[in-house]
Amino acid sequence: MDKFFRLSERRTNVTREIVGGITTFLAMSYILAVNPQIISDSGISWGAAFTATALSSAIATLVMAFCANLPVALAPGLGINAFFTYTVVHGMGCTPAFALTAVLLEGVLFVILSIFGIREALVNSIPLTLRKAIAVALGLFIALIGFANAGILTNQAGTPVAFVNFDLEHSSAIVAIIGLIVTIILAMKNIPGAILLGLVITTIVGIPFGITTIPEGFYPFSKPSAPYFCKFEWTNVISLKFFIVFFTFLFTDLFDTIGTFVGVAEQANLKDENGTIVSAKRALLADATGTIAGACLGTSTVTSFVESATGIAAGARTGLASVVTGFLFFSALFLSPVFALVPPAATAPALIFVGFMMMRSIIGIDFRDFSEGIPAFITIAVMPFSYSISKGIMMGMISFILCKSVAKKTNEIPLVTWILGAVFLFDFVFEAVK
Repeated sequence: MDKFFRLSERRTNVTREIVGGITTFLAMSYILAVNPQIISDSGISWGAAFTATALSSAIATLVMAFCANLPVALAPGLGINAFFTYTVVHGMGCTPAFALTAVLLEGVLFVILSIFGIREALVNSIPLTLRKAIAVALGLFIALIGFANAGILTNQAGTPVAFVNFDLEHSSAIVAIIGLIVTIILAMKNIPGAILLGLVITTIVGIPFGITTIPEGFYPFSKPSAPYFCKFEWTNVISLKFFIVFFTFLFTDLFDTIGTFVGVAEQANLKDENGTIVSAKRALLADATGTIAGACLGTSTVTSFVESATGIAAGARTGLASVVTGFLFFSALFLSPVFALVPPAATAPALIFVGFMMMRSIIGIDFRDFSEGIPAFITIAVMPFSYSISKGIMMGMISFILCKSVAKKTNEIPLVTWILGAVFLFDFVFEAVK
């Protein structure tokens, strides 16, 4: 096991990988409740959507483990699943099968691009400054998700965003803050698995507050439902409507995945001596495989999850952690009532603390050089404020090209970066016209 997963080489051990894998799973287990709820609104049954979510996440994460040996977990992405249901199915009047066909072909194209190294080239074309900025931006984005999931944030205080009052009416926020304090204390004491322990303790603390609820007649086992298996619609593939759907799925997933992958790789220092991310080609192939699996099982695009950073913060450095996470996703098919006990208020402290962990990359950004600092700042600001990983990358890349050009440093802009900038501009125009 040590040789296969290179545990010693990456300065980790089995215990740390197991803890990291469990932590990642618990941090992103909310997707098992959220994704089926959204996908079921498209006409696919909740049970079928839950099975598709758990199975596609397990398959994709295990492929990541054995193919790329990276501690990155995958699941159907948030945001793109809402586009799947509320825009494509409800807004455009398409069937779920039509939308799944677009997801399938997107995954097939991603497999081809990954095999020929095109997606890897896109990852490696991101300048070093922006890679560090993406890691910082992801940290803020993760923390924002944590604050929002716990009910700490509100927009009803006369400002765009504010904290709620920490009273009994906002008990979820109180539990999350208690959990954050516990997590910080455990981390300051260098206790192994501090994030995971904090999550478990917060779940227990939530019981007297009514946040963690144990249903009457609780039974930990459940029987999985049959998925919405391989139901596609090929009759309208050659149409403007299909192109719009396909193009949106393609670009959103492409740059969400790149942003997440670059951010977690930067945090875990999974780079070689030249600064190139290790196993990038295989990791992106695993991501594409997950998307195909998700389409065949009946769910929207499967992508790398930013919550993987929680497992990395807990010590995960290899695919062994992903094996643990993948196994837990599979077991969720039969133990969904157990995992449903963990409330968002319990995962929030883990996400917020990871936001702090990812801020360390900001040290490597030279803000004294405007051509480096301004694009970094725009990336860091846009990603959480727009609530979009892809928009943060796009704005950062375009501003990087602009600043380097004005500073007469075009020799520092790789050719692929120029191409990406043009593609991003086209995407913005496309979005405006659409």
